[in-house]
Amino acid sequence: MPETILITGGAGFIGSNLVHRWHRNHQGDRILVLDKLTYAADRTQIEGLEGVELVVGDVQNLELARHLIQRHGVTRVFHLAAESHVDRSITGPAEFIQTNLVGTFTMLEAARQAWAGQKGCRFLHISTDEVYGSLGSEGRFNESMAYAPNSPYSASKAGSDHLVRAYHHTYGLEVVTTNCSNNYGPRQHPEKLIPLAISRMVKGEPIPIYGDGQNVRDWLYVEDHCAALEAVMLGGVPGETYCVGGDNEQTNLDLIDRLCDTVDARLNRPQGTSRGLKSFVQDRAGHDRRYAIDAAKIKTDLGWQAESDFAEGLRRTVAWYLGERAGW
Repeated sequence: MPETILITGGAGFIGSNLVHRWHRNHQGDRILVLDKLTYAADRTQIEGLEGVELVVGDVQNLELARHLIQRHGVTRVFHLAAESHVDRSITGPAEFIQTNLVGTFTMLEAARQAWAGQKGCRFLHISTDEVYGSLGSEGRFNESMAYAPNSPYSASKAGSDHLVRAYHHTYGLEVVTTNCSNNYGPRQHPEKLIPLAISRMVKGEPIPIYGDGQNVRDWLYVEDHCAALEAVMLGGVPGETYCVGGDNEQTNLDLIDRLCDTVDARLNRPQGTSRGLKSFVQDRAGHDRRYAIDAAKIKTDLGWQAESDFAEGLRRTVAWYLGERAGW
């Protein structure tokens, strides 16, 4: 039966890609997007999709959230709305606490009130692997690891994860949580590493690289992440957490080098042109050294697997940004 889905933060990077995927795969469903339209959102990315309605509003507005869920008969909530840039959380942590922690509490409370006595309604909270802290040279994050957040951003997301867990165990709310690795792909705001670097390469400006460039991240193509979110929403066990990763560890320096070569090839420039723009800058405060995810649980339990080849994912990402660069 057709359902009404609510996606918070659906005009942002991961959210807009999820809107497109759900719209494509569940054409009978109605999709409500609740988004504050901050600097990192772009309403044009979801305009023109039949059955998709954008509601401009704040996830901290309990009355609005409860009204949307009740009035429209929402049965599934994807909660993606968040402040997500670590650098911004260091210089201005208050907004991260309000949006990520208070906003998640508000959405949980709205769902609890709206769904009182109903069965089969589900709340999926999308979080980050950064809640686990920093790894050494060995090991990978998994669902049983203790939290050890090191930035105001990751601390705010850790707190929101704990609230989600508490609402399941205390109130019986049907919730599921995912913790994902670094996403890349189309529609990401240019404050983030990959679109920022592409923009700098195109303009011939220095590409900033923190510290020695040896910090390691596990990169996940955004479409693969959205496929995981779809799988968890439809088949995840209530109260459970699923780690989502791409099995694709890259140092920041290696990532930038591969991106440079991809951009140069796309622009028909001599190889090495963009690599000459690399500029090492002072490391970020509290910069975690390495992230990596063990995604065995979601692979085994739900049959999900990251499918995108990294080189091809970079090519698709570069092609999208070069095509859209006037607007970004």
